[in-house]
Amino acid sequence: MLIRDRGSGECVAVKVVKNLECFQESGRSEVAVLYRGHLWIWNTTEVTVGCVRMLDWFDHQGHVCLVLELLGMNTFTFIQQNHQRPFTVTDIRHMAYTLCRAVCFLHRHRLTHTDVKPENILLVSSDCDSRKLKCLDVKLVDFGTATFDHQHHQSVVSTRHYRAPEIILDLGWNQSCDVWSLGCVLMEFYLGRTLFPTHDSHEHLAMMEKILGPIPTHLLQQTRKQQYVSQGRLMWDDSNCSDHYNQCEPLKHMLRRAEEEELRHLLDLISLMLEYDVTHRISLQEALWHPFFNAAQHLKSSVKSS
Repeated sequence: MLIRDRGSGECVAVKVVKNLECFQESGRSEVAVLYRGHLWIWNTTEVTVGCVRMLDWFDHQGHVCLVLELLGMNTFTFIQQNHQRPFTVTDIRHMAYTLCRAVCFLHRHRLTHTDVKPENILLVSSDCDSRKLKCLDVKLVDFGTATFDHQHHQSVVSTRHYRAPEIILDLGWNQSCDVWSLGCVLMEFYLGRTLFPTHDSHEHLAMMEKILGPIPTHLLQQTRKQQYVSQGRLMWDDSNCSDHYNQCEPLKHMLRRAEEEELRHLLDLISLMLEYDVTHRISLQEALWHPFFNAAQHLKSSVKSS
């Protein structure tokens, strides 16, 4: 909801949470997280962390209402309105660096977002010229399911298409599930379409194997979802599959075809983010030093020295 502040005349966004207990709990949790985030930002040297700012909140007839800074459209809507035209690698670098910093900031404070996806990544400004964005700055929103390390972890989190394998296999999860989700998002920015377009857990795992290679045996042996497994391997008959599954392309083939160095760096970073085993998956602190961000690091240093 868009409203104008009577005092300042500034336009702000108001998020009104449904007046149902389950939604109220999520709304109150989001208020608490964004309030803490506000305090963290005041105590950090970082000018911006790429997370939406909460300006105020109030209760209206049982509805939790969050007053947020006004942002543009979400990146999913932008891609759809742009006829699924993908972002350029240079554009992705700018947005990816901001997002990695934002989620890394949360992780340093022992908080997992749990729902990183294009719909929760908003453009600071939707202004564009011939469907080319004038500003590539983005911010992460929707902290309703964000979970601190010490809190109870629901067994299933994240929106289906961006859900990490350890969640599907019921192996437990930690902050690295955000890294997987962000890897899916970056690939979606590059392809202009969802990487894992399915609503079925079994097919989801099969798509992962087709794109990323076999799921490690030790993970399949540990899973509680043994209905997907036979003799230490994922059970899957690819002779009668959906069009979405058949269109999945192995990431190693994309890497082999990539001629530009910056594209190879992007795909390599994504492959590290989409590592099955959480003990080997890259952290976002490590990701910020990946060669893909060399240009971003140079720009950051230039800004600091000017």
